[in-house]
Amino acid sequence: MYQDWEELEAACMRCEKCGLCAGRRNVVFGVGNRRAKVMFVGEGPGEHEDLQGEPFVGRGGQLLDKMLAAVDLDRKSNVYIANIVKCRPPQNRDPLPGEQEACIGWLRNQFALVRPRVLVCLGRVAATRLMDPNIKITKQHGNFVEKSGVLMMATLHPAALLRNPGQKPAAFEDFLKLRETIDQLGCDVAKDQAE
Repeated sequence: MYQDWEELEAACMRCEKCGLCAGRRNVVFGVGNRRAKVMFVGEGPGEHEDLQGEPFVGRGGQLLDKMLAAVDLDRKSNVYIANIVKCRPPQNRDPLPGEQEACIGWLRNQFALVRPRVLVCLGRVAATRLMDPNIKITKQHGNFVEKSGVLMMATLHPAALLRNPGQKPAAFEDFLKLRETIDQLGCDVAKDQAE
């Protein structure tokens, strides 16, 4: 377990623990405030993320940014965003269980350093890996559970919302619940911006 962000990121950038490293252009480590009270986790980078080395920068990321802004959150100032796997799976397929297992230590280390109060799983893969292997995201999104002192919620993945725009209102309700929960916890995310 690395105690220093720079050492952690440098080690992650050299990672060759699974076959995904062979096809990557960039390791997509994470982005945001490293002391944020709110952390978002997706499944893995897509093509745009692989090219730019930052999570959620394609069309799905643009939608995520709009939803964050609607509840006074921002990737540059008061949230931290990462993925289960740090390298792009071929053709944007779901990361395989072995790939997730090879990479999960990096995310655990990021989580330990950020120490968020709230974790939001973006999509089924993140939710089944981090919350409950049997979660049914279309039915259970927006529900908070507590694990080891951290409130966790799953919501629909932004890419899924682009494929099925009719689900956007339900996902937006999840973000409103997130905002309400942040306020109830007394998390001063405005203070995160200043840090």
